[in-house]
Amino acid sequence: MNAIPAVSSDLPEDVPDQRGEDPAGVTRTWQDRARALVVRFGPAVWCYAVLKLVGFTVFMKLLSFSGDYAKKPARFGGGTNPWDVLASWDGWWYQQVAQFGYHPALVPIPGGQPGFTIEQNSAAFFPLYPGLMRLTSDVTGLGLYGAGMLVSVLASLFAAAGIYAVVEKLSGPRAGVIAAGIWAIAPGSGAEWAVYSDSLFVALAAWACYFTMTKQWVAAGAVTLVAGLNRPTSAALIGAVGLAALVELYRRESGVLRPLAAMLLAPLGLLGYVAWVGWRTGEWGGYFRIQHDAWLHYFDGGQGTWQAIRGVLLGRGDYPFAFPVPDLLATLIVFSLPVLIVLLVRLRPPLVLTAYTLATIVSVLGSLGIFGNVSRYLLPAFPLFIALAVGMRKLSWPVLATVLGTGAIASGWYAGFVIFELGVP
Repeated sequence: MNAIPAVSSDLPEDVPDQRGEDPAGVTRTWQDRARALVVRFGPAVWCYAVLKLVGFTVFMKLLSFSGDYAKKPARFGGGTNPWDVLASWDGWWYQQVAQFGYHPALVPIPGGQPGFTIEQNSAAFFPLYPGLMRLTSDVTGLGLYGAGMLVSVLASLFAAAGIYAVVEKLSGPRAGVIAAGIWAIAPGSGAEWAVYSDSLFVALAAWACYFTMTKQWVAAGAVTLVAGLNRPTSAALIGAVGLAALVELYRRESGVLRPLAAMLLAPLGLLGYVAWVGWRTGEWGGYFRIQHDAWLHYFDGGQGTWQAIRGVLLGRGDYPFAFPVPDLLATLIVFSLPVLIVLLVRLRPPLVLTAYTLATIVSVLGSLGIFGNVSRYLLPAFPLFIALAVGMRKLSWPVLATVLGTGAIASGWYAGFVIFELGVP
């Protein structure tokens, strides 16, 4: 794997280092440090925000034009206004947690549907995002819907900055800006500005990868710990950070204590929440039973993915959670993965990026769930965009604006309307 320079080595001479001093030893004020951050991350964040706003506007216009949301219950993809759709499905559950807290229980369903043997429970949703919703609501006076949207939008900006930081380290600032823009229009990006935890998780994952790449081991472990309180898919991030720390421990380039601290800190958030649910339900595997028997979401070795792809290719709907248009897009995305993986590996990225990306893909394709949501489930696999960003960095800015702008317009449909209105996000 390529060696990664220390964090301060890639800063311009007039940018303060982490101690607040320039290379000449002159102390910088917090205004200087803030200005340096804006100069560094501003282009990527603006690129992301503009493209995302275009796609979001198209999404809202399509919802308004179709009017289908008005015919659906508010909990299941409907509402009084088009934007109410953004707080439905998982968003409804997050609001329940933020308002009422958790009441983990394993309640059997007499004569339930095949595969669903216990009642759905909010314990399936991790606490970080709804906790931030509640905190934001209390501080700002916003309702839970507004607080959730605010958290998601701000988190998406931090995610764009994190993606930029990772790609800048590998391929320069231009590729970093493009990568942030690609994430704004990626399949599944409709969940980035919704009452969903996706943006928050990607922000944490991107910065955890960056801290790992720059050998800031304690920060990497701490951020991964927090990510473990946000989504169960943090298992891929925990494994990647732990593996990178283990290799560093073997090499002894960062000593022993810091990589070891990263390895010990990283899994605590995920393990702590799963253990808490097990304790509250009276069954140590209670969280996994809720996922399996109440939500029909569990690792099945890829059988569900294979059945869905076979059904799409043969024009059949004889598989769980069949939604024709989202499933067709998901199939095309799955077929594109080998190409994106090969292009990523050819760049010889740091171990943490390769391990995290591959583990995320295995987790997504190897689990039974709503196949049409593959695009959203793969949003955290942002390193897949690196090769595309590197290939596009030679394009002129007008050409880039045309390509990314067209993608932004189209994303309002394939990343927003298709997932939220033609499927179940």
